Amino acid sequence: MHIKSKLSSSTVTIFTAMSALATKHGALNLGQGFPDYDPPTELLGLVKKYIGAHKHQYAPMAGVLELREAISKKMSESYGQYVHPETDITITAGATQAIFTTITALVHPGDEVIIFEPAYDSYRPAIEIAGGKVVVYAMEPPDFKINWHLLSAMINSKTRMIIINTPHNPTGTILSEDDMKELSQIVRDTDIIILSDEVYEHLVFDGLSHESVLKYPELYQRSIAVFSFGKTYHCTGWKIGYCIAPEYIMKEIRRIHQWNVFCVNSFLQNALAEYLDTPEHYLMLKDFYQQKRDYFLEKLVNSRFQPLKSSGTYFQLCEYSNISSQDDVEFSRELISKYGVAGIPVSAFYTDKRQDRLIRFCFAKTESLLTNASELLCKR
Repeated sequence: MHIKSKLSSSTVTIFTAMSALATKHGALNLGQGFPDYDPPTELLGLVKKYIGAHKHQYAPMAGVLELREAISKKMSESYGQYVHPETDITITAGATQAIFTTITALVHPGDEVIIFEPAYDSYRPAIEIAGGKVVVYAMEPPDFKINWHLLSAMINSKTRMIIINTPHNPTGTILSEDDMKELSQIVRDTDIIILSDEVYEHLVFDGLSHESVLKYPELYQRSIAVFSFGKTYHCTGWKIGYCIAPEYIMKEIRRIHQWNVFCVNSFLQNALAEYLDTPEHYLMLKDFYQQKRDYFLEKLVNSRFQPLKSSGTYFQLCEYSNISSQDDVEFSRELISKYGVAGIPVSAFYTDKRQDRLIRFCFAKTESLLTNASELLCKR
């Protein structure tokens, strides 16, 4: 039987490929973005508490109300934007499900969606499944800045959505206040929707601040902001996140969400609701991860890798042209097989697989793993 695929590519993700190769060779994995340490002990205790409280049945479709109320409070305190817990917040099975559901709900066949590459690899497949057309704005190293005049020239009557990601995976850059104001001006008086991927909201370094769409009332009225508990509390395997949008947009997202996963497990939602009531649990993250970034960079000083500036996320890009003329996929494979360290080739985040000789490392690791990995990288 012939099956016609709905996706243009049948390849596995670069994360799957590199992680499998790392496992095969017993390499230290600085590739896929997950911590190698447990979630906070207090949070784990709350999970046990709510398992013991028999929170095992279906949660409400939009999420446990106590969690949505805690999120609403957090957004008011963090970004000065009130979001109604009953109508503007939906708990999702991870940020990627929120992104997929949002695109599926709002992008129709023939619509154009602008993405900024290098881009998180889930955007394109979701757009294609929805029947949309991907329009690429290619950012360039070393600063990966957006020229908003050029971006404006890409917009036409078919432009339905612009996807932004700040702090940005994989580059570690962040959008500034001026960037957000430029974006707001460009989409004013249009029907363009903004999908804002903000899963690394609390991982911003060097005294800089996260510029959420929620901080800009005019922009927020056409936006969906996506967040991740997994990235925030070191529990990526729990696959729990949430999205925030004005009620008229959230209605459409929930139309799809109810047929997609319907709801997310209840005991984790209850635990996160209680844990979220202490702001210090997430406010301390910028210092926690900046220390890891700085430690990793210190250990790479004697290597031939050239680190780019990382202002956010838990990723560090390194340029390797002083080491090899290989393309980044070949270089990454050799780094795993011969030197025992896994990274992610940045060309995988570009449609045209452009070669800038950049590799992405994840520093959300224990100090001992960062030490061992850095020693191996210094031998390359």
